[in-house]
Amino acid sequence: MNTDGPIVITGFMGCGKTEVARALAACLALPMMDLDAEILRRHGRTAAQLIDEEGEPAFRGIETQVLRELLHNNTASVIALGGGAWITDENRELISQHHGVTVWLDTPFELCWQRIEASSQVRPLGRTREQAEQRFRMREPIYQLAMIRLPVSDQEDPASLVARLELEIAKLWQ
Repeated sequence: MNTDGPIVITGFMGCGKTEVARALAACLALPMMDLDAEILRRHGRTAAQLIDEEGEPAFRGIETQVLRELLHNNTASVIALGGGAWITDENRELISQHHGVTVWLDTPFELCWQRIEASSQVRPLGRTREQAEQRFRMREPIYQLAMIRLPVSDQEDPASLVARLELEIAKLWQ
């Protein structure tokens, strides 16, 4: 499979972006980058720490700058976005300018919430079920702007998700 730009994975927190991106990158022999991990590496603080300490608008600015640099330096790659990165117009435009193939992991809220609750990761924008569900419903129409919608269930492992995803990406190049 040939792609000039990155394959960018988006979706709500807990939907499986990092795991699917890692598996897809290994399958395609491409570098994998996790936007939140890259922010931590460059700024010494997690997304949650930045949001708590500087506020969401300041964090979104940092997120966009790091995404811009990743896209500029890595054309053929798989990038896992943070759950809110896709909602920023500028980020979607940057990905488009770099010929990114965008994939929305359409994971039901209930499954995302189960994963959020089971995780030790701090989620400042989803501390309660009500807060997370409201954010999920608000973001869902924006996630639908991705080129590929990949429905996700708790019955499917990353390998089968990647197999389905490869078929969907191949359709774009036909």
